[in-house]
Amino acid sequence: MMAVTGLPNVVLVVVDTLRADHLGCYGYQRPTSPCLDALAAQGTVCDAFFCAGLPTQPAFTTLYTGQHPLTHGVIAHGGRATLAREAPFLPQLLVTAGYTTAAVDNLARLRHWFLRGYEYYIDPSVRHPLLLEVSAAEINARALPWLRAHAAEPFFLLLHYWDPHWPLCPPERFRHLFYQGNPTDPTNRALEAWWQEPLGALARETWLRRPEGPVTDPAYIVALYDQEIRAVDEAIGELVAEIDRLGLDEDTLLLVLADHGESLTEHGIFFEHRGLYEPTLRVPCLARWPGRIPAGRRLSALLQHHDLAPTILEALGLEIPPAMDGQSFWPLLSGATTTGGREAIIGCECTWQARWSLRTARYKFILARDPDRTGGPPRELYDLWVDPAEERNLVDDEPALAAALETQLEAWIADRLAALGLAEDPLVAQGASLGDLPVLA
Repeated sequence: MMAVTGLPNVVLVVVDTLRADHLGCYGYQRPTSPCLDALAAQGTVCDAFFCAGLPTQPAFTTLYTGQHPLTHGVIAHGGRATLAREAPFLPQLLVTAGYTTAAVDNLARLRHWFLRGYEYYIDPSVRHPLLLEVSAAEINARALPWLRAHAAEPFFLLLHYWDPHWPLCPPERFRHLFYQGNPTDPTNRALEAWWQEPLGALARETWLRRPEGPVTDPAYIVALYDQEIRAVDEAIGELVAEIDRLGLDEDTLLLVLADHGESLTEHGIFFEHRGLYEPTLRVPCLARWPGRIPAGRRLSALLQHHDLAPTILEALGLEIPPAMDGQSFWPLLSGATTTGGREAIIGCECTWQARWSLRTARYKFILARDPDRTGGPPRELYDLWVDPAEERNLVDDEPALAAALETQLEAWIADRLAALGLAEDPLVAQGASLGDLPVLA
């Protein structure tokens, strides 16, 4: 059912903390995502879609503005920066173009600019003492009635699901999946290092405490993560079914992606979204629009978060603001071309450490701007073709290549700083935004 104005609809689903490689459509062996796998078969899968800034607040700001974090300035979760009034913002652009805009989300509790451009902002977290406790079922309980009530209008609807962000508390009906061991085995020492870190100590005394003692097996926590993916997959399946039942499918651009992934013990990072490695930076991106986006296709082009807003605008036939530095990949997504994407992507984080990364199709170079409080090296180089798990740092083995990529990265940063009129790299100016938090014993 086309809206009376003839404008197509947009449904943007962002799943918090969802890494791409834990979905069946990205090769995962556990059956975590039957609904998303079916959706992938109906549309196009972006195989190399990456977060530009960690964690949630920089990532969502990037998605909305179509700007790299260095451009919009929000580089830290809870940092001092605020978004400029003149920054482009996707919901504002769409409401001006005649769309009814709605979000089922709670980020506006953290930063005021996440309200911009929304006629309807529905926050289920006001019923909870912790905003992270909102379940996928609760998101749907608000989103689906709104969808039914506004089906005749041209709309932009954002759904922000928090599963599988921790605390990992999946619905009871999924608790039997993916694990048959002893989660509290006292002889298992695998999590002892994590207990010495702030979030690990907190988790041990809260959502990972059982009557028989704290959880000791990381495999059990990975199973909880996968169970939460199964729960959010079910919710997204219900959303897709409702879109189809209402006859909106052929007139709705449906996008499913994540703000960032999660490290599940890789690189000694336990159940956190930090570290500029593939588990955290590479996120899923699925797109469906029957008749406009070919079904059953996969794109290998390098794409990033700030490419999404200009892509949506071009798909709708709307002007892309010059202030957006993202690159529309609508010609790729629609099948109009088979070439495109970026030669290299630039990532940054300002969490327990402040770091930049440059990734090409084959190599990744990571550069620290201040000492990593968790002991990471200042410079890292990985050959992703032969070492996709990023386990062998080649900085000492390939000094010329490392130097060339570092020069390329520093030149990109310097060019952007000059264009923005900034005297100092904001990662240097602000430093590790979580660095002052106390370590909980």
